[in-house]
Amino acid sequence: MPDKILISIVGPTAIGKTTLSIQLAKYFNSEIISADSRQFFKEMQIGTAAPTSDELAAAKHHFIHHKSIEDNYNVGTFEKEALQTLQLLFESNDVLIMVGGSGLYVNAVVKGLDDFPEIDKKIREDLNNKLETKGLIYLQEQLKKLDLKAYNSISIDNPHRVIRALEICLGSGKTYTSFLNKGKLERNFKTISIGLTAEREIIYNRINQRVNMMMNEGLLDEVKKLLPYKHLNALNTVGYKELFKYLEGEWTLEFAISEIKKNTRRFAKRQLTWFKKNEQTLWFDYKTPLETIFLSVKKQIDNNELA
Repeated sequence: MPDKILISIVGPTAIGKTTLSIQLAKYFNSEIISADSRQFFKEMQIGTAAPTSDELAAAKHHFIHHKSIEDNYNVGTFEKEALQTLQLLFESNDVLIMVGGSGLYVNAVVKGLDDFPEIDKKIREDLNNKLETKGLIYLQEQLKKLDLKAYNSISIDNPHRVIRALEICLGSGKTYTSFLNKGKLERNFKTISIGLTAEREIIYNRINQRVNMMMNEGLLDEVKKLLPYKHLNALNTVGYKELFKYLEGEWTLEFAISEIKKNTRRFAKRQLTWFKKNEQTLWFDYKTPLETIFLSVKKQIDNNELA
C-alpha cells in the first residue's frame, strides 16, 4: 500500500454519503472526518441530517456536534483542526474517510484554502449593515459589478459567501477570484474522491422524503428552541430560516415546508455543480453495490492511481 490515503466521499444531500462512509470505515477498519459545516453544531441535529446515535456508534466520527452555534467557527479554523486530526489518526491508520457535502470545507482539507489578504473588519461590518438595510439582492448586484466571475461561481444566495467575496474586492482593490488557486501547500497524504449521484428526479424525490421525515422527527420543535438565536450565521441555513418565518407569522407551515424542499433541491444542484469540477472523482450511482465501490477503491490504491 502507498503512503497515507484519504477517501473523500462527496455528492448532493440525501444521496447516501453517510451510509457509504460508515461501510468504508468498517471495510478499512478506519475512522471518519466530517466535512459537513452544518453538522458541526450540537444544537442542530434534525435539520442537518446529522448521523444518528447508531451511526455514530458504528464508526468513530470526528467534527460532529463539537461546536455551538454561538462559537465563531470558520473554514480556516476547520482546515487547521482537520489537518491536525488527520496527522494524529494517520499514525495508526493507513486509510481514513472524509464525508460531507460542503464543497469549500472538503477542498480546504484536500487542496488547502486560497491565500486572501487581511481585510479591515469595518468593511465587513458595513456590508452586514447593508445586508440588513438594503437586502441580499443589493449586495449581489454590487458583486456582479466588481467580480462577475465570483458572481457566477459562488453560492450567490448565501449572504456569508457574498459578503466574503465583496469584502475582498473592496478591501484589496482586486477581484475575489484573482486570489483563487495560488500558492497552495502540498498535502502529505493522497486522496481518492468518490462521488454518489442519481438522476435529478430521484435526488429531488429523496430530498422531499427527507424533509418530510425531518418534520416527523421533530424539526419544528428543534427550530422553536433556536428562535432566540436566529440572528446567528449558523442558523441562516436551509431548514431553519424557513421555519423561523413560520414561527414569526410570515408564512404558513405548509408554505415553509415547501420552501425547505425547494431550497434544498437548489442546494443539491449547486453541490453537484461544485463537485463535478473535480475530474478525478469516481462517480457511482447511489444504488451501486458496496462491493463494487470497495473493489474500485482498492484497485486505485493497489495501482497507486491517486491524486
